[in-house]
Amino acid sequence: MMGWCCSGICRTLAFLALLFPLWQRGCWGLKPSSGDLEKSPHSDPDPWEVLHRHKRSWVWNQFFVLEEYTGNEPLYVGKLHSDVDKGDGKVKYVLSGEGATSIFTIDENTGDIHATKRLDREAQAYYTLQAQAVDRLTNLPVEPRSEFVVKVQDINDNEPKFLDGPYLAGVPEMSPLGTMVVQVAATDADDPTYGNSARVVYSIIHGQPYFSVEPKTGVIRTALPNMDRETRDQYVLVIQAKDMVGQMGGLSGTTSVTVTLTDVNDNPPRFTHKSYQYTVLESLPVQSVVARIKAADADIGSNAEMDYRIMDGDGPGMFNITTDENTQEGVIILLKPLDFETKSSFSLRIEATNRNIDSNFLSLGPFSDTTSVKVTVEDVNEPPVFSTPLSKMSVSEDAKVGTSIGRVSAHDPDTSNSGIRYSIDRNTDLERFFNVDALSGVISTAKPLDREANSVHNLTIFAIESQDPMEIGKGIALITVLDINDNAPVFAIDYETLLCENAMPGQVIQTISAVDKDEPLSGHRFYFALAAPVAGNLNFTLRDNKDNTASILTKRGGFRRREQPVYRLPVLIVDSGSPALSSTNTLSVRVCDCDSDGVALSCGAVAYTSTGLSTGALLAILGCIITLLVSQLCFKVQNVKYSICGQMALFSANVLVNYH
Repeated sequence: MMGWCCSGICRTLAFLALLFPLWQRGCWGLKPSSGDLEKSPHSDPDPWEVLHRHKRSWVWNQFFVLEEYTGNEPLYVGKLHSDVDKGDGKVKYVLSGEGATSIFTIDENTGDIHATKRLDREAQAYYTLQAQAVDRLTNLPVEPRSEFVVKVQDINDNEPKFLDGPYLAGVPEMSPLGTMVVQVAATDADDPTYGNSARVVYSIIHGQPYFSVEPKTGVIRTALPNMDRETRDQYVLVIQAKDMVGQMGGLSGTTSVTVTLTDVNDNPPRFTHKSYQYTVLESLPVQSVVARIKAADADIGSNAEMDYRIMDGDGPGMFNITTDENTQEGVIILLKPLDFETKSSFSLRIEATNRNIDSNFLSLGPFSDTTSVKVTVEDVNEPPVFSTPLSKMSVSEDAKVGTSIGRVSAHDPDTSNSGIRYSIDRNTDLERFFNVDALSGVISTAKPLDREANSVHNLTIFAIESQDPMEIGKGIALITVLDINDNAPVFAIDYETLLCENAMPGQVIQTISAVDKDEPLSGHRFYFALAAPVAGNLNFTLRDNKDNTASILTKRGGFRRREQPVYRLPVLIVDSGSPALSSTNTLSVRVCDCDSDGVALSCGAVAYTSTGLSTGALLAILGCIITLLVSQLCFKVQNVKYSICGQMALFSANVLVNYH
C-alpha cells in the first residue's frame, strides 16, 4: 500500500492528484436537461458503460470511487435526483444491490450517496447497485428501478511480486556473450488497463558485470563471455521489478536468482609428475595392485572420466592398467609372477586420455597426457623350487625292497643358493612304502608292493633349505605300480548248479566265467577244461566257448538223486599271462526232482531207512576233508607251488568222481 501524508494538506493534494485523471476523462459530465446519464467523450468504454435506458424524469451521475480512501468522513460518491422530486419531501430515494447499506448509504431525502468503508480495487473492482425513487407515503415507485455501477478507481498500492522466486538456473561455462540463462516474471495486482501502476520493468541490482536482464521481458543473459566454472561456479543475482515503468515513486519487488555454471570438458587431464616410482615384493601375488596413479582433471562428472593404457615398457605382458570408476585412478595390476633374480625393475610409459572430448574445445587440448612409472622389485627369501612340480615314475610290483624308482630335484631360487634336503610327507605315505634320499632326492622302495592293493601312490616331497628350515618347497611324485601276472584266475561267482533227474544227454546245465585280479595290457583270455583225472568221466563234459566263458553239459540222462544227490566237477582255468597261471575250481552239481517245465521241486539226498553211514558216504566225507586241506595248503604256498596243489586237488576229486 502506498504511504499517505500525515498532514491534512498532503492528503488533500494527493486526493486532488487522483481526481485529476477523472476530471480529464469527464466522468462527472451531466446533462441536466435530459434526465439521462450523459457520458463524457473521455469516459470509460464497456464494460463500465451504463446500459442504454429509456428517457426518465430523474438522473444521476456515473460514479467512481477511489480505493484506499483514508479520510475520517464518509467518502462522497455522487447524487441521485429525479425530476419528479419537487423538493417538497414527497419522494424518497432507495438504494439496493452489492454493498448497499453495508458499504454504500444514500440520503433518502437528498439522494446523496457515500461510501462508509475503505475500498480495495484488488479485492473487488466494481459494485452493481439499483436505485429507485418511491412515494414517501405509499412507498409506491414513482420511477422504474434502474441499475448503475460504482467502479473502484485504482491507485498504485501494490508492489510487483515474483511468484516463482527465488530462482535456480544453470548455464554451461564458457558460454558466448548473451547466452540466455532464465526468464523471471513479476506480477502486479494493480489495474493493468489504467495508468502505469501495473507496468513493470526489470533491472539487475546485484550480479553485474557477469549477467544482464532485459527490462521488458525479464530474460537474464550472460554479460561476459567464457566464464570459467573452475574459477567460480556459482553466482547469486538480485533482480528488481518496478512498476510505473520504473519512474520515480513506483513500487518495486526483488527476487534472487542462483546461477550455477555447469561443467564442460574444457580441461585436459595432466599428471602432476613426469615420473613415478614404486617398490613391490617379488612375492606379490598375481592380480594384485602394484600402484595407483591419477591424472588431475579440473572438470567434473563425465567430463573428468578417463582411460589409461600402457604405451610401452620393458616387461611385456607383466602388467595391465585399468580405471577405477569411482576415483578415476589408473590401477596397475600384476599379470605374471615377479622374480627378483630374473628382473629387478620395470619401466612403463602410461597415457591418460579423456573419454568424452568436446569438439568445441579441441583448441584447449590435447586431452591426454603421459608419464613414466618405474617398478622396483624387492628380493624376498623364497622356498626351494622343484625343477618339475609333478614327477611321474613307475615301478614293478615285484620290485625288491631298496629298488631305486626315480629322482626329484629342487633348487634355491635366491642368490644365496642354499643347500636342499628332501623328505616325504608321511601323510601321503602312511604305510611307508617308499624312502627318499635326503641329499640326492632319489626315491626307492621300502616295502614290497602289491598293485592289486594300491596301483598308484601320490607322494608329496618336501624340499627344505639347509640355511633356513622354515623355507620349504613342495613337489609331487606320482608313482605307478606296474602289474605282473601273480594272480591265478578263479570262478567269477560261487555257482549253484541244479540238475533235473529227467535231464537229457547234451543238455547245458551251467555256464561259467572267471575273474583275475591282474590287468594285462591286452586284456584277459581264459581257457577252461575239466581236470585231467575226470576229463573222461561218463556223466559230464565241458565246452570252452572261447569268449572267457564255458558250458557244462550232461553226457547221459537218467540221473537219480537217490543214487547220488551231488556231483563235484574239478574245473581247470588257465590265464594267458607269461608265465601262465591256473587254478582248479570245484563246481557242485545237485540232482533235483523237477516238474515238466524243468523247475526244481526238491534237491539233495533222499533219506534211507537203514541207520548208519554207507561206505560211499564215508569216502565222500573223506574226499571233502582232503579237498579242504589241499585248498588251505595252496593258499599258503607261492606261485611255484601251484602245480603240486593242482595235482593234489585232482587226486581228491578223482577219488570222488571214480567212486560214483
